[in-house]
Amino acid sequence: MNVIDPAPTAAPVASKPLTLYGVEVGSRLLLGTAQYPSPQVLANAVKASRAGIVTVSVRREAARGELRDNPGANAGQRFFELIKGLGARVLPNTAGCRTPKEAITTAQMARELFGTDWVKLEVIGNDDTLQPDLFGLVEAAAALSKDGFKVLPYTTEDLVAAERLLAAGCEVLMPWGAPIGTGRGLANRPALRSLRKYFADVPLIIDAGIGAPSHAAEAMEMGFDAVLLNTAVASAADPAGMARAFAAAIDAGRTAFEAGLMEVRDMAQPSTPIAGTPFFDLDKS
Repeated sequence: MNVIDPAPTAAPVASKPLTLYGVEVGSRLLLGTAQYPSPQVLANAVKASRAGIVTVSVRREAARGELRDNPGANAGQRFFELIKGLGARVLPNTAGCRTPKEAITTAQMARELFGTDWVKLEVIGNDDTLQPDLFGLVEAAAALSKDGFKVLPYTTEDLVAAERLLAAGCEVLMPWGAPIGTGRGLANRPALRSLRKYFADVPLIIDAGIGAPSHAAEAMEMGFDAVLLNTAVASAADPAGMARAFAAAIDAGRTAFEAGLMEVRDMAQPSTPIAGTPFFDLDKS
């Protein structure tokens, strides 16, 4: 019996690392920490996801108690200790803020509480869609950048807003895939593709609306640099299992993008060359 030896394969080319504000991040999956059934479930999901960055709502944790004034004796402090133990970078966010002033104050509080000048900036403009207030977002981003913050703004796919945010000092943009918590995936693909092409050298992280691993893989195949998600993992029957699924999907999508996806065509194209194909005249056979 003849055994065919498989052809030797080249060593895989290392993927270019994700770099945000000059810092290399070990994973292209960013994970939110809200809505989990228990702290242990959260910890298991973060570990399964291999996320390099986790987001924390400053307003939510502040509501649990003043971390500074009563260390170790309230849920907020215990939660922070849990997050620190996971080994991921903490990215505080200004979730729930509806004015630039409120967002700026929350970011300043986050810097003091968490000891980081990184902030995911949210300024919400509509209660039904949770759409960002782009005018307030740019105003807050400019003030925080001037104050030394590394701002990661939650925005839309609007090109003009993106330009204004970059001019305000942001080096990373976080456009939504769809409204927060909807699970609809990439709702406006043409606009997102335009954003990716227009800002080819700017780190772009899809944030919000991702409901399935296939959505995350699609975003990565389009060339986005990372994906931030929360509800899809936190609300799953098995959050740790879903976190692993998302991590695998993001890795696969990025690998596909770097390998080069085939061109989409309107008409069929044979995969077998026509040259040399035998043709028969059935009438003469």
